[in-house]
Amino acid sequence: MSGYRPDRVAYRGAVRGRLFAERWALATRTRAAGGQARRGRILAYHSVGTPEWGVNDVGPRDFERHLQIAVDDGWSFATPAEVIAEPGKPQLALTFDDGLASVLANAAPVLRHHGIRATMFVVTGWADGRPPKGQEHLVLDWQGVSALREAGLTLASHSVTHPDFGRLEPGEARRELEVSRERLRSMLDVDTEEFAIPLGQSRNWTPAAGQAAAEAGYTSVYAQAVNTRPEGTVARTFITRIDRPMLFRAALAGAYDNWEEWY
Repeated sequence: MSGYRPDRVAYRGAVRGRLFAERWALATRTRAAGGQARRGRILAYHSVGTPEWGVNDVGPRDFERHLQIAVDDGWSFATPAEVIAEPGKPQLALTFDDGLASVLANAAPVLRHHGIRATMFVVTGWADGRPPKGQEHLVLDWQGVSALREAGLTLASHSVTHPDFGRLEPGEARRELEVSRERLRSMLDVDTEEFAIPLGQSRNWTPAAGQAAAEAGYTSVYAQAVNTRPEGTVARTFITRIDRPMLFRAALAGAYDNWEEWY
């Protein structure tokens, strides 16, 4: 019990409680209004069975339920590029941030079984063996990242250290962007032009970071928000731990398009 932190447990409980209240309220409002017109969406997941990831984690059973709901409701699955190219079609693209081991263990087999494509945005420094202290067992090393690719996932960049780009000096931002892209190339011969912003909200990106991303060779920069995302970025709909069927359907209907992560 030496690692037990009552303050952290209390904080996580408060976050989940507020998140639950906000998303339920927005879902109820959208449902009462009859929902919105269906448009293509890029979904932002993180882990699939890593409780330590808090509200960013989706349980394996809930993840499979999400896929079934999408199929039952008439959605098809596509790549992010296909959703961007035809935004009016009811298509979903699945993306995962960070490079968590639970995605390889719990999501990849399901995706492969159903022939669903997905993208993993990798924190390359974590794959190099430098994740946050105490989380070494939660993230994939390069062998695991390679196994994701073999399972059919596309690999792209999520920085070297997962910093808040809204607080980085331009030189630091450039290094994070360039080194992460180069590590994917040197380790797995992956030449990506796609980058997902760590944290992904409007406050986590700057025009200078956007310029650095373009200079580093990225053509698509993905946020983790929709209407509130930084200018010039691609919208993604954040999926959370509490998104049971009604809330997941609300996410697909646009209930959270003006909502931002605040914790």
